[in-house]
Amino acid sequence: MRIGFVSTRFHGTDGVSLEAAKWAHVLEHDLGHQCFWFAGKLDTDPDVSHLCPEAFFEYPENLAIQRALFCGSRFREQSLSDAVADFSTGLKMELRGFIDRYEVDLLLPQNILAIPMHIPLGLAVTDLAEEGMPILAHHHDFSWERARFKGGCAGDYLERAFPPAFSERFLHIVINSSAGADLLQRRGVPSAVIPNVFDFEQPPSETDGYGDDFRDQLGIAADEVIVLQPTRVVPRKGIEFAIELCARLKVRLGREVCLVVSHTAGDEGFEYLDGLMRLAAQLGVRVLWVGDRVSDIRGNDLCGNKCYKLWDAYPHADLITYPSLYEGFGNALLETFYFSKPVVVNRYSVFVEDIEPHGFQAVTMDGCLTDEVVNGAASLIEDKALAAQWAEHNYRICEKHYSYSTLRGSLGGFVDELSG
Repeated sequence: MRIGFVSTRFHGTDGVSLEAAKWAHVLEHDLGHQCFWFAGKLDTDPDVSHLCPEAFFEYPENLAIQRALFCGSRFREQSLSDAVADFSTGLKMELRGFIDRYEVDLLLPQNILAIPMHIPLGLAVTDLAEEGMPILAHHHDFSWERARFKGGCAGDYLERAFPPAFSERFLHIVINSSAGADLLQRRGVPSAVIPNVFDFEQPPSETDGYGDDFRDQLGIAADEVIVLQPTRVVPRKGIEFAIELCARLKVRLGREVCLVVSHTAGDEGFEYLDGLMRLAAQLGVRVLWVGDRVSDIRGNDLCGNKCYKLWDAYPHADLITYPSLYEGFGNALLETFYFSKPVVVNRYSVFVEDIEPHGFQAVTMDGCLTDEVVNGAASLIEDKALAAQWAEHNYRICEKHYSYSTLRGSLGGFVDELSG
């Protein structure tokens, strides 16, 4: 099969891009299919990619449409409806060009039929589904899970395409059981659950030395505790808890503690970042916002500063914080288990329902940073043997439930079903 991945972006280290790359690896290397890429921002192989800048969620015309749909009146002007229709028609033509160019047999939309960050693109893909194009839709998070999509005048678009209530030549894949139940209740369509995965069959390789100077380059002393927050800077990540934890660990351990935040802000504005910076200053916590130095590639930035992959940062961390208020699943949590690091986790709903029952060992909190949580985190930093024991236990669980073998078994059957 020739499979076309479609999204607003396949670029960088956001969860959707990372998970799409894993799916493509399994589809190509293990199942023998060919994969092609369509998005508004790409870092995939140009020989198998179709770049359409208008498909990026930050494309100016799309941003204007999104503002008008979700931040204005609940009544929609005809001019806005016309703008959406025209934009969607243009994107559908681009998608048809992509399908024809690479002789695509099956489209695999990544989250664009779930979260309405680009209404015209979702409508364009839905049109293709209505015309008979086989679709394997991977849904990471839905519009009803985000308060900012509950107002405005886009209700009919959301009902039609986010996601569409198709079941013929259309398979819905969700990443947690709660999302599957919501989809059935709200749209009347069944779905299959494929959790996020990681290549636990291949343990991390020995360091090649590139990241050995991570501390020195970022000005972190050898005896300073590194707490790593490996997420984007958006409100649902709960980074305020990580800052408070570092302040209290500094007192509890009697050592300097540095919080390293690996990703950038901006996907949902900069107000949250501003508030976090004020909080860190008030609590006397040193935070390194290193999104400009940690990305998906190594090298140097325009100022000559050395840049690292996120995987170069994990080995230096004494503790990982994952205090999310909500997650569709939790890619960074799997990465933490992969790199055998101790972690503090806020018990977000998917963790409680789908992940925790497997018996992972982690310091957990319930929306409140208690003394017990702080002491538990400090114990894992001080007792390396205990941390290693917990890490080994967690890795074995992931090998069984969240490895590529899980993905191989599921994806192979779904592609066969859609191919007839």
